[in-house]
Amino acid sequence: MLAAGVAVIAALTKAAGPVLFGGRQPPRQVSGVLELSAPSLLAALVLTQVFTAGPQLVLDARAVGLSAAALALLARVPPLGVMLVAAAATALARAT
Repeated sequence: MLAAGVAVIAALTKAAGPVLFGGRQPPRQVSGVLELSAPSLLAALVLTQVFTAGPQLVLDARAVGLSAAALALLARVPPLGVMLVAAAATALARAT
């Protein structure tokens, strides 16, 4: 039941944009905030998933994988390579 409620709210939120704006561009200040909101929400989701286990803060193999991915990105490795590096680093950290 909760999932259905969340799905309905998500659909209504998604439909509200075209209904409210009707093809008009949002003001410049709003547009800037909207452009920055997706990357910041993604970063928050990644950090929450990596550094928490329930209500506890943890530092485990997931942090090793995220660090390896960050280093691979800095080395300009292609996205598939970044995922492979992160997966391998996480697997090695879990194996030890």
